[in-house]
Amino acid sequence: MYVAETTIRVRYAETDQMGVVYHSHYFQYFEVARAECIRHLGFTYADMEKTGIIMPVVEVNCKYLRPALYDDLLTVKTILKQLPEDHKILFHQEVYNEKNELLATGNVLLFFMNAATRQRAKLPDVLYQKIKPSFDAAGNQ
Repeated sequence: MYVAETTIRVRYAETDQMGVVYHSHYFQYFEVARAECIRHLGFTYADMEKTGIIMPVVEVNCKYLRPALYDDLLTVKTILKQLPEDHKILFHQEVYNEKNELLATGNVLLFFMNAATRQRAKLPDVLYQKIKPSFDAAGNQ
């Protein structure tokens, strides 16, 4: 399993009149955390695009448990529970506040696609090699 954590401060513009984060902003938090997760591995979305691979979101869901509020410092955990070995990658994401209360959970499924043909592609080997040691260390394959 691979876990990365990203912190995000809730901005006023992300909240409603009650100071509560508007539901759609969680998807932006998920996106920021996914990009940072890959960056923590020593790779970036830009690096991937240079290889001719893009990663469109094909499915996303979020379960809201508690509200996030204006100026909260959120921690978004991004978890890869399975080593991706084909054309898709599933990110599990959890959002916590500063009290370590779980606010929301979600899953985001992305496909690897050839940018030129828009056809499914395999996980780029360079990214596979960066993720694989996290699974080897835990005895998972």
